[in-house]
Amino acid sequence: MARCWWLAGLLVACAAAEPPLRWEPRCRQQLRHLQDGAGIAARLPPRLEGRWVSTGCEVRPGPEFLTRSYLFYANRLFKAYQFYYWDPSCHDPSYSLVIKGKLRLRQASWITRGATEADYHLHKVGIVFHSQKAMREVATWINQTSSEGCSGFLPPGRTWAPGALYELLSAKTERDCTAALGFAMHELSLVRVEKHYQPLLQPQQSGSRLVEELYLGDIHTEWLERLHYRPTGYQRPMQSAVHHVHPCPACGIIYRADEHHPPILPVRAQLPMQLSGSWVSTHCEVRPAVLFLTRYFIFHGNNHTWEGYYYHYSDPLCKEPTFTIYASGHYTQGIPSSKVRGGTELAFKVTQARVTPMDQVTVMMLNSSEPGSCGLTSSWSAGVEQDITPTNGCLALGIKLPHTEYELFKTEQDMKDRSLLYIGERPTDGSSPDSPDKRPTSYQAPLIQCAGALEEFSNYVSLKYLGKKDTNGNEALKPLPVAFLLFIALLFLRWD
Repeated sequence: MARCWWLAGLLVACAAAEPPLRWEPRCRQQLRHLQDGAGIAARLPPRLEGRWVSTGCEVRPGPEFLTRSYLFYANRLFKAYQFYYWDPSCHDPSYSLVIKGKLRLRQASWITRGATEADYHLHKVGIVFHSQKAMREVATWINQTSSEGCSGFLPPGRTWAPGALYELLSAKTERDCTAALGFAMHELSLVRVEKHYQPLLQPQQSGSRLVEELYLGDIHTEWLERLHYRPTGYQRPMQSAVHHVHPCPACGIIYRADEHHPPILPVRAQLPMQLSGSWVSTHCEVRPAVLFLTRYFIFHGNNHTWEGYYYHYSDPLCKEPTFTIYASGHYTQGIPSSKVRGGTELAFKVTQARVTPMDQVTVMMLNSSEPGSCGLTSSWSAGVEQDITPTNGCLALGIKLPHTEYELFKTEQDMKDRSLLYIGERPTDGSSPDSPDKRPTSYQAPLIQCAGALEEFSNYVSLKYLGKKDTNGNEALKPLPVAFLLFIALLFLRWD
């Protein structure tokens, strides 16, 4: 009986405590971490000198599998390696490009906040083939699609010579045979460098290490557009060869490579597609057309339904919210992709959506939308969520309901054994992958699993409170409900 009175007293004390007890799931912790800037600093103009390398096998639209190693000199010259592969593990090399040129940083971008615009000039581009098959395939592309000056780039039947370097582009001779490869270096026209600190992993160590990441312009999802496209978003970042995350086995392999000795990364086991659970962004993400956002998804594997939260911002650190979209629906059983090795094809049906404007600019835009096209006419206010399902979506935000999207997914584990989810890259032109022929062939930035399928309370704190402040200016968190505390107490009493 004494134990009962002690627990009752504890409950009263907890209920009256100021501030109240707080409980915060891992998913919300990550979202709060991102909204707090994630400890990221960006310098304008960026400092590029040094070598930057891929942290793993990258996938570009097509698909193309590659790794990159770029060296920038203090005199503005650069030497870049692009290593291409047959496989999604970047284990079986096809050919390597060595690119030399000059880069001049200009002003801060007027389009993509936080980025710096740059001009570049290519001096030379050379190619080294790593097999007879690669040589024959590339020669066919060039001989069939290039200008007169490239028609005889490699005569049919030419024997592969290991290590031989062939010139694709020369500023001196004004020869350019790169178009057949879909090659362009427009990624250099948009630059951003971010710095943050990674806590040391060993328990006996304290402190952190510097990590520097180089973001270059995105590659257009349409092959025919990539030669002319000027980027407004970013690719997967490269990291400084000196200041990179640990562990990063691929960083050292790529750093030591050159056009004659391409990096050969370990074969990655293909993981079964296990979507159940909750997944959240690892960084503030940037999409073409200047969209800054973070994402949070919940997949219910038992009935193949899903929920998604898209938090949009006006700044590259995701600190200034503009609006939030909540969407839900169901998805099909995945099948292995026949086009992108290692990927899984799914179809997603979006049936419901809600929107929460977070700033006055968005409120004014929504209230000015055509009547009946986006929620209740002229009824929007900041911080108040509204269901847009009855109006079949929101024309002003480009949301149409119901609709189906044809997706590409992939799951991996990082070097810390954390589960990552890659979702197909959105079309650069802002459209929706609403037909099988528009299914992505590359991926967005990965999401990290923050809760498994069996974690009951991962969504207790409503995400619509993200960014709300209490009277002291701190972000408000919901206290644990007294009913939950009573439930725990009853378990103790029953045991007693």
